[in-house]
Amino acid sequence: MATILVVDDEMGIRELLSEILSDEGHVVDLAENAQYARDYRLQQTPDLVLLDIWMPDTDGVTLLKEWAAQGKLTMPVIMMSGHATIDTAVEATKIGALNFLEKPIALQKLLKAVEQGLAHGSAAPPAAAAATKPPASTGVSGVPVAAALPTASSVITSSDTTASGAVQAQAGQTASISFDIPLRDARDAFERAYFEYHLARENGSMTRVAEKTGLERTHLYRKLKQLGVDLGKNKNEA
Repeated sequence: MATILVVDDEMGIRELLSEILSDEGHVVDLAENAQYARDYRLQQTPDLVLLDIWMPDTDGVTLLKEWAAQGKLTMPVIMMSGHATIDTAVEATKIGALNFLEKPIALQKLLKAVEQGLAHGSAAPPAAAAATKPPASTGVSGVPVAAALPTASSVITSSDTTASGAVQAQAGQTASISFDIPLRDARDAFERAYFEYHLARENGSMTRVAEKTGLERTHLYRKLKQLGVDLGKNKNEA
């Protein structure tokens, strides 16, 4: 799990990116303009920043320059824009931006860029890491790791066991659908069990469920709402 700051003046973009990245298990903080981003950066250092270029108060490239000049550009930054030129993207990269995403952002490009950005951040030089992270032992996202925590193998085993039990329960629910009901009701019951099965199997990740079922995320959300599927109990809390 990583902390990602999304800086964009468009509410729809902020909400969409927050939804996608939260489904992937990240903590997402939002800033509607450069000033909010400045204030946020004074308080803490995120593991990654998604920074829009064109904003009404201060453009993203100018904010990037400020952070670089103040020694605050210690985290990976991915620039975003639907109107930027190649020259703008090159300028941002020279200042210190790690990547550039063109809007509308394709889901797979977003996830790949975020994955690469977090990997780049975790591989930062020890001196930079010491200046921006707490002295305690930390994981990839900078979250302190206590010595008493269970081992990775035990966590994976526990998670797999829980998911397996949930999947078996959903399979049992599918098998119990009665044939003595109207076709529409039977179809709804099957689809409900089908989606709950995949939600349990993918630990509540809407992104992976969309990929598995072959549906667009917006269509998937509408379908789950129509079927009355409780997303709360399947939501990935990681």
